[in-house]
Amino acid sequence: MVDKISSWKFVEEFLEEPVSLLKARARADELGIECVTPATGAQLAFIASALGASAIVEAGTGAGVSGLWLLSASDKSVLATIDTEPEFQAAAKQAFADAEIPANRTRVISGRAIEVMSNMADAAYDLVVLDADKETLEQQLHEAVRLLRPGGVVAITHALWRDRVPDPAMRDDATVTYRDALRFFTQNSDFVTALATVGDGLLMASKRA
Repeated sequence: MVDKISSWKFVEEFLEEPVSLLKARARADELGIECVTPATGAQLAFIASALGASAIVEAGTGAGVSGLWLLSASDKSVLATIDTEPEFQAAAKQAFADAEIPANRTRVISGRAIEVMSNMADAAYDLVVLDADKETLEQQLHEAVRLLRPGGVVAITHALWRDRVPDPAMRDDATVTYRDALRFFTQNSDFVTALATVGDGLLMASKRA
């Protein structure tokens, strides 16, 4: 039997993060923010690159770690990132500045994800990343579907939620929420769906063209 834990650890350490990302992680630790892991960030960057994503939405800015990964895929992509915490937004702005990302490539938006997303344009985005409050994840999913262009991708971080989602005995609210999110896409013929075990799990669903 393959040692899955060793394989997971190998994947997480496969790529070395640049200094700007390490600084952002350090700020996140100080603020008590749980960031995407390096492997999850790399997966997001890969998706953005493969899509040639020019317009990206991120629900849950944090300290800017996932945003840096998303923006690393192309010099032409623009990221609209949403968070309710001013302190987190300030940390993200510092992270983007440290990475010398031009100001016109980022829009740091204050507000609840579901409220901000509901005011965004239909079919205008290539990639939507959901890493915000779990309580409104179901509503975020419906908004993400609306925001995506044909061929676009929605990605949900923490999709395995502490490895609890695969265990049917786990019925806490957060676990059920993520389980329902997985079911939303696996039962939706408009999407091609995949689930990766990087980090805390990453769901990827591509909107059929």
